Amino acid sequence: MDLLGEIWTFLLSSGGCSPSAFGLMLWFPEFFTIFLPGWILNIMTIVHSDEAAVGFRFIFTVHFFNTHFRPSKFPIDTVIFTGRFPKYELMEERPEQYHRLLAEKKLETHRDKYPSVATDLFSTIMGFAMLAIGLLSVF
Repeated sequence: MDLLGEIWTFLLSSGGCSPSAFGLMLWFPEFFTIFLPGWILNIMTIVHSDEAAVGFRFIFTVHFFNTHFRPSKFPIDTVIFTGRFPKYELMEERPEQYHRLLAEKKLETHRDKYPSVATDLFSTIMGFAMLAIGLLSVF
């Protein structure tokens, strides 16, 4: 069981409902003020912006740690661009999946040629560019 994945799914699903509802109220104030008092929209503006700020900080922190600042992934994880990762990463990060694929004799069906040097270089350059944009947008 991937506990971090379970927590992440819970936070995204529960944390996405209230800001979405509040944002909908702010998007269509004429409709919602038919049956809600106007001061509710003032409160929704504050709550919506606070939820967005907290969500942004949490996602930014968790994403940056898991993608860029973990020692095994530093300075960048190019899987997002290439769609492939080495066998040793599968063995280290997903041992249950690795053993299941071995038991089912399906490991070789998922084996693929690692990307070319040009693709790997392009992925690294794009990753660093996006990392720089992300860091500059925070500061």
